[in-house]
Amino acid sequence: MKIKNFEIGLTAWIFIALIFGLGLGIWFPEIAHTIKPLRTVFLNGVKCIIAPLIFSSIVMGINSSGGVKNLGRLGFRALVWFELATTLALAIGLFFVNWLRPGDGLTVGHQIDPLLAQAAQNKMSLAGFLEHLLPHNFIDAVAKGDVLQIVIFSVIFGIALLMAGEKGKPVLNFCDGLSHVMFKFTELIMKMAPIGVGAAMAGSVAEHGLSVLLPMAKLVGTLYFALLVFVLLVLIPGLVWAKVNIKAFLKELRPSLALAFATTSSESAYPGALQSLEKMGVPNRIASFVLPLGYSFNLDGSTLYLAIASIFIAQAAHIELTISSQLSMMLMLMLTTKGVAAVPRASLVVLSATLAAFGLPLEGIVLIMGVDEFMDMARTSVNLLGNCVATTVVSRWEGEKLNI
Repeated sequence: MKIKNFEIGLTAWIFIALIFGLGLGIWFPEIAHTIKPLRTVFLNGVKCIIAPLIFSSIVMGINSSGGVKNLGRLGFRALVWFELATTLALAIGLFFVNWLRPGDGLTVGHQIDPLLAQAAQNKMSLAGFLEHLLPHNFIDAVAKGDVLQIVIFSVIFGIALLMAGEKGKPVLNFCDGLSHVMFKFTELIMKMAPIGVGAAMAGSVAEHGLSVLLPMAKLVGTLYFALLVFVLLVLIPGLVWAKVNIKAFLKELRPSLALAFATTSSESAYPGALQSLEKMGVPNRIASFVLPLGYSFNLDGSTLYLAIASIFIAQAAHIELTISSQLSMMLMLMLTTKGVAAVPRASLVVLSATLAAFGLPLEGIVLIMGVDEFMDMARTSVNLLGNCVATTVVSRWEGEKLNI
């Protein structure tokens, strides 16, 4: 939409929709509940993009990487940054939850979601994680939206196609065409973004109400403050090292970050973020490999949140964990956060399993659930920003320079 020489972009429409949805949720909750399914329609439209886009972009990226040796170096460098960032996220979360103690003065409830209780019974182990890496059926992984399995299958497929040489050219051409078509598909779906965002905000406020924030304001404030510190101490220095114009970088990613914040799903922002990174000069071979890999191995916001949430529940249950117990819990979270689905509230499932493993009350999750959506907005945005920074850092490490 244009008004004379002024054009209203996607970011502006998303923020307008956020404000409109907030007002609708506060003053007209009945209408807000009615339009909430529009959020699901939009997210379903995005989810049907993710698998073919990840598959085609990874295959094309691998086949333009210059060989398996270069690909191995790229993957190693990505994993080094992922592990550094997530470890620092855990450390920052642990520091602030022990310093600010948001759980003091609260009492855990006595009801628990049966689904979370069932999830807590699933023992998380290295063996279970390894068994989950490859899908027994690629279509099943696509149907479940399992990003980790889709990424690993696509990497192996791309390497096999690279090894096939000339005989693989028809398949490579198909993947190239598929990638271009999916980006056009994305453009069409993104036209629905303001509607989906407005419906999401309206539905969330109508369901939980802003009053639910008051008794839990200290927890929400602790998380937002810790995430801000993480961005300032870890992500911004990463961009400085990569010699990136930080203002231009954030401006380019603004629509994707706003979308991730409003929908609490980093999947919704993946296509736009991938396009933005390539527009800023990150080569396709790097962006199409590192960004989707980060969706499983570099969930900085979720990792920091889980560190705070687990200790918060111990504080609310009046259980003082020793430093060694807290460090053991953080080591477990370093494993269990890998491969977490990039969907709303997936972190609660990991949290329930972690609480069960350390003998903490699952009822503590009841305290969090009322404000979890408000916290999910922030951690999802940091997940996306962290992955974009990781892609940029790896690009610089590979000797590339961004054009901003």
